Amino acid sequence: MDVMEAARRAEAAGRHIIHMEVGQPGTPAPRGARAALAAALEAGQLGYTVALGLPELRAGIAALYGRWYGLDLDPARVVVTTGSSAGFILAFTALFDAGERVGLGEPGYPSYRQILRALDLEAVGIPTAPENRYQPVPEDLPEDLSGLIVASPANPSGTMLGHGPLRALIEAARARGAAFISDEIYHGIHYEGRAVSALEISDDVYVINSFSKYFSMTGWRVGWMVVPEGHVRTIERLAQNLFICPPHASQVAALAALECTDELERNVAVYRENRQLMMEGLRAAGLASFAPPDGAFYIYADVSDLTADSRALAAEILHGAGVAVTPGLDFDPARGHRTLRLSYARSSGEIREGLARLKDFLSAR
Repeated sequence: MDVMEAARRAEAAGRHIIHMEVGQPGTPAPRGARAALAAALEAGQLGYTVALGLPELRAGIAALYGRWYGLDLDPARVVVTTGSSAGFILAFTALFDAGERVGLGEPGYPSYRQILRALDLEAVGIPTAPENRYQPVPEDLPEDLSGLIVASPANPSGTMLGHGPLRALIEAARARGAAFISDEIYHGIHYEGRAVSALEISDDVYVINSFSKYFSMTGWRVGWMVVPEGHVRTIERLAQNLFICPPHASQVAALAALECTDELERNVAVYRENRQLMMEGLRAAGLASFAPPDGAFYIYADVSDLTADSRALAAEILHGAGVAVTPGLDFDPARGHRTLRLSYARSSGEIREGLARLKDFLSAR
């Protein structure tokens, strides 16, 4: 957020900034989603829905699991949420009591840690290794965990877990008596192999997903979770009291977005092109130490040969090159001072321009 604010100030002063710090698509919601909402606005009132979400949307999400993973998912296990953030709050509240320890890989999405702390839970960082492509492995896990959250594709690295490694983590969590939460919000955005859902391995998991990334609906604040059958009533009670319901308007748009596959796959084709541009361009600029991303739209680069203060380097790049990048400190408090996350979610033209600026800046530094 600090980087985004600094970039905003630079733009307000008249500079052209290339945004590689933003973790959101550069495309709008699908046309079909926007048209469905426009029609709903003219048709009548959009009020409260039931706490678990529109039944037709829950059924549509369940059908998506059939198309993507070949799963026959009961719509009753699907809970529509106010973005994935509400899903994390609901999952952590339902599964854990105050003071319990929940493991998460580092580098990882920083809000896991902050939501856990806000709920008086202990976030246990699990350092991951480049040779494991910044994903946790069973031997990394402490014994005394009440839960484990894993993301594939991951933020900030974009790396994914295959069927075998994901199964090993689920089984390792089960052996410790720990609940398993799978963050799958970047599913749909993958390149050389598809992402594996934890639901392909076990029904005794929580899966959290969102319309923000693949469906290009970040600001609409609509996501979903899939929970074991016996947990639905607990989640329903929590959701009703914490959120009442997800935004009705966003649910209408999300239902239509499920049918906009052609447009969404064109977006993924742009990310695929940008991924190749980034890997080639960063290496040409001297930023060659990273795990090639399998999905999402990020590269997490080791810049320890350039700095021991990634926040200062990010500020220097913004000032000198007009490119906004994210320091690794949020993703890994212990080691992130030597890393940067770079997003390639914008247009290919912007990515090319940003890479050219980075190369010129770093070569003159």
